[in-house]
Amino acid sequence: MRPSEMRLQEIERARRAVLEEQRSATDMLVDGWFERHWIERSWRRCLTQGLRPHDRVSFDMVPAEARRRTEEANLDLLQAARPVMSRLARAIAGTRYFAVLTDRHGTVVEVDGQIDRGDRRASTIARVGVDLSERAVGTTAIGAALTELKPVWLHRGEHFFDDTSCYSCAGAPLVGPDGQTVGMLDLTGIDAAERPELKNLVVQAAHSIQDAMTLARPHALLLRLNWPGCNFGADHQGLLCIDDDGWVTGGNPSAREMLGKDEAQPGLLHCSELLACAWENLFDAARGEEPLEVPLWSGLTLQVLPQLAGRGLAPAPAAANPSLPLRDLETELIHKAVREARGNVMQAAKMLGISRATVYRKLGQKQRGRDEEVH
Repeated sequence: MRPSEMRLQEIERARRAVLEEQRSATDMLVDGWFERHWIERSWRRCLTQGLRPHDRVSFDMVPAEARRRTEEANLDLLQAARPVMSRLARAIAGTRYFAVLTDRHGTVVEVDGQIDRGDRRASTIARVGVDLSERAVGTTAIGAALTELKPVWLHRGEHFFDDTSCYSCAGAPLVGPDGQTVGMLDLTGIDAAERPELKNLVVQAAHSIQDAMTLARPHALLLRLNWPGCNFGADHQGLLCIDDDGWVTGGNPSAREMLGKDEAQPGLLHCSELLACAWENLFDAARGEEPLEVPLWSGLTLQVLPQLAGRGLAPAPAAANPSLPLRDLETELIHKAVREARGNVMQAAKMLGISRATVYRKLGQKQRGRDEEVH
């Protein structure tokens, strides 16, 4: 028997144990399932909600007004994710998998890749606005990543419903610059070969999206962080943004892990609480090119490469970059207004004295320009 067939039989035995016989899959398959007990937890949550494996799945859309609010609330996520998803789609073009981006509630906000629209199993889930949360479609990589807050791989019958047993998917949660979960990135295939290596790919793509969201935060100084002896530019380097007064405006998950901070709410955490050095000196050090070894209050030492906004990876705020073309400067100001309005496009439009349609059009022009640069 081929390994792929043995794997499917293992999944079926686990399903019978939990969903039909009310026994523990872990008791049956201790060795193979020791690291996958999260699947059983998800199955049991579905059972507790009154769901049953043979129920039909409708893949409902959220109401139109909710879709509009979701789009407005996730502009920063979409702008950071679209170039990454475009590259991701090229990487998986020959695998029959495609990319799905959801918000923190599991609602699809973007899709990319080779999607067979003639296959209802693909067209029903690859729609902006469809609810793919655990409560709506049972156990999937989407619901699991958002609940477990870790990367996952899910193959066919490991999904809760019979209707979703045709899918295989890899997923990773997305954490914003303030330490809060903002959504997840998913790679889904239909009747496709099992490719658990896609979990590594989706994790790398998630890092890129998280870094892009961090770099988009307004800041005066970017601190690139890594442990002594490690190179900058790696996937797991830390990124910490601070303003002129030393307050943290955002950071990526790697920075929070290195600094021992699960969350770094912008405006509530000062650089002096993280680094055991005179933070003002970091601005002077940014004029050079060499990293510093900086002590932490824990006694550990980090390698820090400070960069002034507008140099290297750090995007310059529009107000501090008069060399931007007028069109780009205008778009940067619009994007800043949307951020300050916490994603409320109508409020941002009122602040700027322009129409909501103009805001959408200008942001769309900016994104198309970035996509062209990527290609």
